[in-house]
Amino acid sequence: MKIRFRQAAPWALMGGLAAVTVAAFGYVGGWLAPHRLTPQRLVDTLQDNAGLHPGYRRNHAKGVCVAGWFEGNGAASAYSTAAVFARGRTPVVGRFAIPGGNPYAPDGSVPIRSMALRFNLPDGEQWRTGMNAMPVFPVSTPQAFYEQALAGRPDPATGKPDPAKLAAFFAAHPETAAFRAWAKHAKPSASYVTERYDSINAFYLVDAQGHRRAVRWAMVPQAADGRPGPAGDADYLARDLDQRLARGPQRWTLRLTFAAPNDPVDDAARVWPADRPAVDAGTLVIERMQAQDSGACRDVNYDPTVLPAGIEPSADPLLAARSAAYADSYLRRTAEEAHLPGSARPAAEATR
Repeated sequence: MKIRFRQAAPWALMGGLAAVTVAAFGYVGGWLAPHRLTPQRLVDTLQDNAGLHPGYRRNHAKGVCVAGWFEGNGAASAYSTAAVFARGRTPVVGRFAIPGGNPYAPDGSVPIRSMALRFNLPDGEQWRTGMNAMPVFPVSTPQAFYEQALAGRPDPATGKPDPAKLAAFFAAHPETAAFRAWAKHAKPSASYVTERYDSINAFYLVDAQGHRRAVRWAMVPQAADGRPGPAGDADYLARDLDQRLARGPQRWTLRLTFAAPNDPVDDAARVWPADRPAVDAGTLVIERMQAQDSGACRDVNYDPTVLPAGIEPSADPLLAARSAAYADSYLRRTAEEAHLPGSARPAAEATR
């Protein structure tokens, strides 16, 4: 399935974009009992929308592995005991991707790019984070994610979402206004390297005295030559990254933005004012890339609730939902890979 948003009607643009954005999220609680929404049920729905592609992630299926390090500058150590914020270098295994469950989708089919990172701290702890190149999330709850996925399901006759269903969904969910305003002008970029990647969900930094401060973080690019993607080229992002890395490592600044007392910490669909205080905690350096079927990122589940001491999740319900659905997707794809021709993966490999 290929959805070309530039050719779609306005409602189809919004619906398709939002649907692939939320595609990896599920619900781990029991709010919808007796017909509660489980991670398996949501992943089934998203799999139906995109088609089954054995061995691939159910969202962000098309991507590349990257590796490098994070150079902490010590500026955030006053706010968190996490070793990653101290002065020094932390190895990183990451992944760039585009949203959606189709690993063969054109790079220009959506204007969102994603960055996932696993920081390997010296004491054996890990910090895993998944970020997207957009400033706000479409909706606030797991139930809304599911409804959005249903509303954005492609019509078999057209290959595009039904505008009437999308209109009804957005009318019933006014919290999508901030995302829709951003998406109206968003265009697919020509490079992973020029994008800013936001955590969108909030977390807490915990200092040595146990004080907790709510933050959102972003990887801010140091490259400034952003431009729209080339027309008629379906696979330019990996090639652009390879060419840039051939010229030298690529860098982002890790920026931590602190919430004010009345800012919405547990709602990813609401933005924080631009004047909130921020600290630049160090520099992410990416120096090499590999194909995702053989690179180090292949076996990583980028669960955003895997956190080191000194960072804690907020009560945003999307975080537990992401964790549950990522685990379900991971188990599906690794089991499938174990049975694909030529695969050496053990069928019972543990989640990492």
